[in-house]
Amino acid sequence: MAAQVEISEEDQLRAGWYSLLAQLLSREPNAELLQMLRGLDGDESELGKGIRALAAAARGTTVESARQEYFDLFVGIGQGELLPYASYYLTGFLNEKPLARLRDDMARLHIARADDVAEPEDHVAALCEMMSGLITGGFGAPADLIEQRKFFDTHIGCWAPRFFEDLQGAQSAVFYMPVGTIGRLFMAIEAQAFDMAA
Repeated sequence: MAAQVEISEEDQLRAGWYSLLAQLLSREPNAELLQMLRGLDGDESELGKGIRALAAAARGTTVESARQEYFDLFVGIGQGELLPYASYYLTGFLNEKPLARLRDDMARLHIARADDVAEPEDHVAALCEMMSGLITGGFGAPADLIEQRKFFDTHIGCWAPRFFEDLQGAQSAVFYMPVGTIGRLFMAIEAQAFDMAA
């Protein structure tokens, strides 16, 4: 029997941030998610203030308006205001080489695409979910810091900060504006932490 691997509190926290971003960006918000967000409280750090802003935005919105905002931002008629895909941000087109590279790494890391997901795997929510799984061992043993950094640098850090910045400033973003702030700040923290660990 394989030994149980202890995940540090810091890594559990990191995985939690990735999971939260994945949950917020993978589908329209529902009543349960908004209710959970309304109860969040942050500290005086920039990230903590972002959490407080998100809680306030959740308190100031309805399920219907949050869903409409999600639609306007990410779906749209024809296309949403933002295209949250690595291929698009890195090449200007969907389903390009960044997606092929990701699929190669997914195969190597034994990460399978969920059957019920129609989006390409390089969607920002899917990448956040994958990163969370690499940290916690969702795809086998937890990935070491070298593997985590390689995945982050190759598939997330090279474009997601720009996406979150765009989300923060998007015309349709009200509820999602603090999501952009949180994502941007968290990406910077992750990049800095990986640099310090090198």
